[in-house]
Amino acid sequence: MLSVRDAHARIVAAFDALPAEMVSVADAAGRVLAQPPRARLTQPPADLSAMDGYAVRAADVPAAPTTLKLVGQAPAGGSYDHALGPGEAVRIFTGGPLPMGADSIVIQEDTKADGKTVTVLEAPRPGRHVRKAGLDFTAGDQPFAPGRTLTTRDVALAAAMNLPWLSVHRKPRIAILSTGDELVMPGEPIGRNQIVSSSGIAVAALIRAWGGESTLFDIARDDAKLIENRIAAGAQHDLLITLGGASVGDHDLVQDALKAQGFTMDFWRIAMRPGKPLMFAARERARVLGLPGNPVSTMVCALLFVKPAMERMLGQAGDPVATTAARLAVDVKQNDQREDYVRSKLTRSADGALIVEPHPVQDSSMLSVLAWSSGLLVRPPHDPARKAGAEVKVIDFAALSGLF
Repeated sequence: MLSVRDAHARIVAAFDALPAEMVSVADAAGRVLAQPPRARLTQPPADLSAMDGYAVRAADVPAAPTTLKLVGQAPAGGSYDHALGPGEAVRIFTGGPLPMGADSIVIQEDTKADGKTVTVLEAPRPGRHVRKAGLDFTAGDQPFAPGRTLTTRDVALAAAMNLPWLSVHRKPRIAILSTGDELVMPGEPIGRNQIVSSSGIAVAALIRAWGGESTLFDIARDDAKLIENRIAAGAQHDLLITLGGASVGDHDLVQDALKAQGFTMDFWRIAMRPGKPLMFAARERARVLGLPGNPVSTMVCALLFVKPAMERMLGQAGDPVATTAARLAVDVKQNDQREDYVRSKLTRSADGALIVEPHPVQDSSMLSVLAWSSGLLVRPPHDPARKAGAEVKVIDFAALSGLF
């Protein structure tokens, strides 16, 4: 069986960054930047007042109180377009440009004015309450690197830079195909030997949360020709994800259908739990990732393999999901030859350390356990028995981007 690391490497190596497209800056939050934009202006464009008050020359007020002559005003959106002479002051408001010659702002609370003069009650220093030109950014600045997932903070900055459009990678278009006579969709009549399908809905939600567009096909019954036709339609997408039917039993028809459609199998078993029957196949530029049908296996495999594949399509590295150190709350037995992703509750101890408590039942069909969990204890193959308090590695759901 292939190791998790090798399976990850093979999958991400099969994908390239998708082409760029232009989107409105108002719609760019959550998208991945393709080309770094340049600021189209300088902000502030001139020295501005940071407070309501009076623009003065600090040298004219060596001590307080000092009375100056009022010669005009500079509101936000307006200006006083004359040089400030000795002994003069200009009424100014927040955001107003400093008159030529002024180098300081005296705030309104530190003055007394009578309409023709203003008495300064506290001597200013040069630069006080002044926002210098270019304080925020200057024309030509490139604050964002390609591959950055844009936040609302980023798009606010881009808008302020007078950038109405941004170049981002096209969203991955991913089709999802569930197979099996035993499956029905939520709300449909359930036969005696049927179960409600949840895996496809979960994967579609994850794809949207990770920045893609998902197409959830109708459930394909165990009919070879029907599955072939669905695979042909799914192959028109950037990735087709199949759920279930990837093993070699009499009713596992996906592998044969892929071969009939000209796909070459890369691998179909990996040394992990949950998720051993994971399959990857390719035909020219078409890619198919077959996930196991049990819902917990589906979601864990989606996190480990679909997410990094999508990141590659979005111009990012597609690195393995990050782990962090934690301490065991209980003893654990020796692990076998498969890398184990153990559904667990993560908490903090009094000293701030992360504590991991595995759930006592780890059946891959139990979504209630996954919903209870806040992370995964990651146990390498043949990991020895460990006592409570030992340091281990975990995947912390709270640290993941998206809504896992």
